Amino acid sequence: MSASPLSIAPIEDADVPAVVSLWQRCDLTRPWNDPAADIALARRGPNSAILTGRDGDAIVATVMVGHEGHRGWVYYVAVDPDHQGKGHGRAIMAAAEDWLRQAGIAKVQLLVRPDNNKVQAFYESLDYDEQERIIYAKWLDGREPTP
Repeated sequence: MSASPLSIAPIEDADVPAVVSLWQRCDLTRPWNDPAADIALARRGPNSAILTGRDGDAIVATVMVGHEGHRGWVYYVAVDPDHQGKGHGRAIMAAAEDWLRQAGIAKVQLLVRPDNNKVQAFYESLDYDEQERIIYAKWLDGREPTP
């Protein structure tokens, strides 16, 4: 795999439509989560951020990173399908891990859908280990459970 330069920086206001479009192309969005609202929420406080990776002027990678003071979490890890295989996924994940280290967070966790074998292999290549957990969830606005 040849690594190409990736410039990584926090999202800017003008980047939101391109980031949402990237997440949609990467099949990361779900009908019950408004991606623009997720971006706004992550940008609201100091415990989370959206990092973008640019190859030239194009946003080709993203990660949402945050913590609750103890554990770090990453979401919306995306690499444009036309730019995969260039090391961008590794670079954006390294940036997320660095962001968490700078915040004093020692552990990072992430969720992967059980049928997403390609992504599971990617995280295993980055030395992430699968951990047995049972996840409970509840919509606080009364919605029915989602998959």
